[in-house]
Amino acid sequence: MSASQPPQPSSSPEPLASLQGRDTPTLLVKIFGKDRPGITAGLFDTLAAYSVDVVDIEQVVTRGRIVLCALVTAPTAGGTTEGDLRATVHSWAESLKLQAEIISGTGDNRPRGDGRSHVTVLGHPLTAESTAAIAARITSTGGNIDRIFRLAKYPVTAVEFAVSGTGTEALRTALAVEAAGIGVDVAVVSAGLSRRAQRLVVMDVDSTLIQDEVIELFAAHAGCEGEVAEVTERAMRGELDFEQSLHARVALLAGLDVSVVDKVRSEVRLTPGARTLIRTLKRLGYQVGVVSGGFTQVTDDLKERLGLDFASANTLEVVDGKLTGRVTGEIVDRAGKARLLRRFASEAGVPLAQTVAIGDGANDLDMLNTAGLGVAFNAKPVVREAAHTAVNVPFLDTVLYLLGITREEVEAADGLVE
Repeated sequence: MSASQPPQPSSSPEPLASLQGRDTPTLLVKIFGKDRPGITAGLFDTLAAYSVDVVDIEQVVTRGRIVLCALVTAPTAGGTTEGDLRATVHSWAESLKLQAEIISGTGDNRPRGDGRSHVTVLGHPLTAESTAAIAARITSTGGNIDRIFRLAKYPVTAVEFAVSGTGTEALRTALAVEAAGIGVDVAVVSAGLSRRAQRLVVMDVDSTLIQDEVIELFAAHAGCEGEVAEVTERAMRGELDFEQSLHARVALLAGLDVSVVDKVRSEVRLTPGARTLIRTLKRLGYQVGVVSGGFTQVTDDLKERLGLDFASANTLEVVDGKLTGRVTGEIVDRAGKARLLRRFASEAGVPLAQTVAIGDGANDLDMLNTAGLGVAFNAKPVVREAAHTAVNVPFLDTVLYLLGITREEVEAADGLVE
């Protein structure tokens, strides 16, 4: 019998369903080498001659080198043997200057443990030391790493670990401690359909969507920027009651001409990645909103420019073309932001568990903890410690990676070629 010309089997091998809970012989076929078109098709065309069934496939290409793994049933019919298959596969691999390894065994992969999570790690850069620390901490919680793949290589390196065998909350707590010590950002979310179903993202404005504090931009025109900035910083650290600090700062703006609003709008600087984040989310069918302790005179403009679905903020009172130094209507403070998140979710028809909130200050905490996923973006320490996850790189679109969206998918949607 020629290894290159196996006889046709007279019957089909055992159905794949019978692999469940049984010791059916299987072969793990591993191919290594320089990638080129046609390798995957060639391997399975070679295996097809033995009428084996495919149980599992994994393939990865890294720096032009392919690793292709195929788990198949062992040949059992028509007189063909495992030795015949081995000889044929090795011959095919050698003809393409590839390496082949074939390992005999039984059954499929062992069942994954209860509790499944996605762990996203962001590094700038991502070092071997920090990767080792994250992997070790996952293991120490009883988790098993089932799969790892890269989400992005710039502007940060982002990789995702699929983990099973431990609860999401326990894993999140353990990795938060580890991440703080090694200087990387780690997000842990439950696996499942709900991750893909998050359809509302609500973010803070000042120092989140934009790089500025809007009230300080107004204050610069009133000649009291330093005084206002000091009060703002204390409020964001949670040292002052937000509403009291708001009234104190706004009072310093009394007498400013309303024309200053247009000047402030022109001075607002979007955070790097903000447009990409919003554009991508909208393309995916997400609804996007902002809530701000700042002012509708700016957020309404941002809503129109960026195509946002929701926007709410405080409103500076204007009388006879001048700012009065007061705000009108309902105050958007810490509790107000959480309340608005619930309102937006209700209007959007999205359960709170499927919402994402992004913010940096103490007055964002209620909103972050109300959302299904709360992201502290370049936040104060008290916020980082209390939020579900933290991002400490200056690119707002890195939030996309926490949702499992890759850089390549973003660029493909934009029609860009790297």
